[in-house]
Order: sequence, then structure tokens, then C-alpha cells
Amino acid sequence: MFTETSNTKDYTVINQRDQWATGADSGQPSATEIAGFDYDFITCGSTLKLKNSYHGVRLHSHDVKYGSGSGQQSVTAVDSTDDHNSYWQIKAKTGTDCLRGTPVKCGQTLRLMHLSTKRNLHSHHFQSPLSHNLEVSAFGEEGEGDEGDNWVVVCSQKYWSRNDKVRIKNVVTENYLHVSGDTFGRPIHGQREVSGYPSVSELNYWIAAEGIYIKPSDPPQQVKNKHDEL
Repeated sequence: MFTETSNTKDYTVINQRDQWATGADSGQPSATEIAGFDYDFITCGSTLKLKNSYHGVRLHSHDVKYGSGSGQQSVTAVDSTDDHNSYWQIKAKTGTDCLRGTPVKCGQTLRLMHLSTKRNLHSHHFQSPLSHNLEVSAFGEEGEGDEGDNWVVVCSQKYWSRNDKVRIKNVVTENYLHVSGDTFGRPIHGQREVSGYPSVSELNYWIAAEGIYIKPSDPPQQVKNKHDEL
């Protein structure tokens, strides 16, 4: 098991022992796909930091409210690699569940819950304070919010890979999670504004950084084969 450091390639992996469902209607990967799963993908239940690939800053939140717009908990981006307020947990979209350890598909809708405050990454049609794009906030209580908490992972492969740049698009506003480069003053001096932006840009690419990644266990058939060999 690896211990997290500031290097983006360091991570902890947990083997998930949940039962796998397979078949055309299950929505789960096949046994063949699971056999090839070697920590490559972002999975349901994993907790990670997201790094904006253009600015090199990590998605961040804290219990500081916006002084304008919605007045909800602010979401920013920070240079620090070891701030515990930059962890987000992968959750199913509002009103649904996803099996822990299931790889997230490109095009899948999900929520990102801020681990420290248990509020979800959220957007709506309030204006952001610096760039005047759309505001991005953290919303809800104990992970329960509304449809503005739902985001689509936009990527080009079958699953969201830890090594690929992705975009994250809000379901309600259809804007992308974006870092313009605008910087706040007090009380969050030096932190970058995170906003919703209506079109694709190099400024709205994100990549998985440090985190605790949950890996699925071997499927039942593989376990049976191992027993037969003994």
C-alpha cells in the first residue's frame, strides 16, 4: 500500500470485496474487464483530488461562504498539494446508488462530495464573483442536495482513467468546471476562482491527482478458479 505524498502518482488502493453483478442489463463491467482492472480507473466511492491541468491547481472548498451570489459555501482552487480540504468523494447522481469500486464510465452522471464538509460540488445560474461566469459552490447537507449537484464526466474512452484529462460538465447549467485564473483577495487570499464556463477550453481540463482509489475484488469466477488449483 502506498502512502500519499505531494507526487500526483502516489496513491492508496483499497481492494473492494463487494459482489459484482454482470450481464447486459446490470450496468457493471464484465469479468474480462474486471480482470484487466489494475488501478487504472476512477471508481465509485473513491476519494481524490482533482487537478486543473492548465493551472496546476487543485479543486478545493472550505466552510467559507460567498459574499455575493448564492451565499453558499465557496469552491476555489489552490496550489497546495497537501491540503485536506481538497478531497472529493465520487458518489452516484442524485437519488441513485453506485456500487463501490465500479469504474466510472465516460458520459456517466455523478456527484462529487466535499469530504470535509459533506456538501456536494454544485452549480446554478448565479454569476461568479470575479470572472462573471457561472458560480460553482458546495451545497447540501450530509451529501444530500439537488439536481445542481449532478455532473457528467466528459472523456473519450470507455471509462474515466486516472491518467487522462477529462472535462466535468454540470447537468443543470451545461457549463464546464473551469479555472479562469482570477485570484481572490481576503479572506481566501491567493486562491483561484472556480466557475462554470459555457464552452470547451484548455482551462477546463482536469486530471486525477492524490487520493484513495477503491479497486474491485476478483469476480466470483476468478475466485473459484483459484480454489480449483489448490
